[in-house]
Amino acid sequence: MTRSDFDSPAPHDDGAAAPDAPLHEARLWRDNGWTAKVIKNEDDDGWAVAMIKDGEAEPALVGPWTMGRDKKNPKPLDVSAFNTLVKTASEVLRRHEQQLHAMYHKSITVTEGEQKIVVTLDIVPDEDNPHALLSAHDALGEPLAQVRVAPTFKLTRASASAWIEDGFDKPV
Repeated sequence: MTRSDFDSPAPHDDGAAAPDAPLHEARLWRDNGWTAKVIKNEDDDGWAVAMIKDGEAEPALVGPWTMGRDKKNPKPLDVSAFNTLVKTASEVLRRHEQQLHAMYHKSITVTEGEQKIVVTLDIVPDEDNPHALLSAHDALGEPLAQVRVAPTFKLTRASASAWIEDGFDKPV
């Protein structure tokens, strides 16, 4: 296999590359579910690289890209740089998912008598019908109750205890 085999897309029946076929060009790499695109940085004379996960409209990561030896054009993408970019972009997405999970899912453990009860609040950020589910589970994970509440419901130790003491009636 020669270097040119990696630089051009594999032919498809109509002469075009399949949309999910690996593509390895100096300014555009597509492989393993990711696309790296080197773009002109509009803010200055430099270059940037955008990492886009397959199926997503927006890049997961946009960052500066190194100039080539001529100090005018970008350094070409290569397998090592692409793998590093994939790792970094994947970490950015993972942190974003963790942040969303923390924002939409709260959990508090309350002791009522001899029993430990885990109370959770799961916010459903639906555009048309936003709401939250307030749930209670015993120490073994068995469900005790679940009610639908406003997405603005504040889950605190006091609100969880009050809900349990009220027999799991829907909080007002």
